[in-house]
Amino acid sequence: MKYGIAIFPSKKLQDAANSYRKRYDPNYALIPPHLTLKQPFEATDERIRDISRELRQIAQNHQPVTLSIRKFSSFSPVNNVIYLKVEPTEQILSLYDALHDEYFSDVEPEYAFVPHITIGQKLSDDEHSDVLGSLKMTDFQHEETVDRFHLLYQLENGSWTVFETFLLGKEGL
Repeated sequence: MKYGIAIFPSKKLQDAANSYRKRYDPNYALIPPHLTLKQPFEATDERIRDISRELRQIAQNHQPVTLSIRKFSSFSPVNNVIYLKVEPTEQILSLYDALHDEYFSDVEPEYAFVPHITIGQKLSDDEHSDVLGSLKMTDFQHEETVDRFHLLYQLENGSWTVFETFLLGKEGL
């Protein structure tokens, strides 16, 4: 089965992201707005039990993270993805690193980690340029603290759902 690890922001931020995703993201119906901490990977039922135990330990050793968003950005020219740029705080980077240590080294990231929430993808060059140009003139300021991350699995229809939730910090014991 295919799994992934992500942070879901507050409903307020998800609603703001979805106001763009409805128009610009073909994956809008497959998964809510999220910050990917680990790209999709395959795991057996036995392996996922071991991974869950390790994720509980990681959660206990990390405090809640602050999501601070100040602007829209893009991965162009690598690909036409537009996103809300999440400031790469020490908290987020530490959590990401823990999810990519030797225990999880069987899945190497395809790209360098850039914390973000995708709002548009698979856009033509012209559409990407127009949408990004318009969004860069928009003032977007948001900050919140998130106290959990989620192990997700992919359903047969391509959508993602929560398999298990992990609370950050001591209260996650």
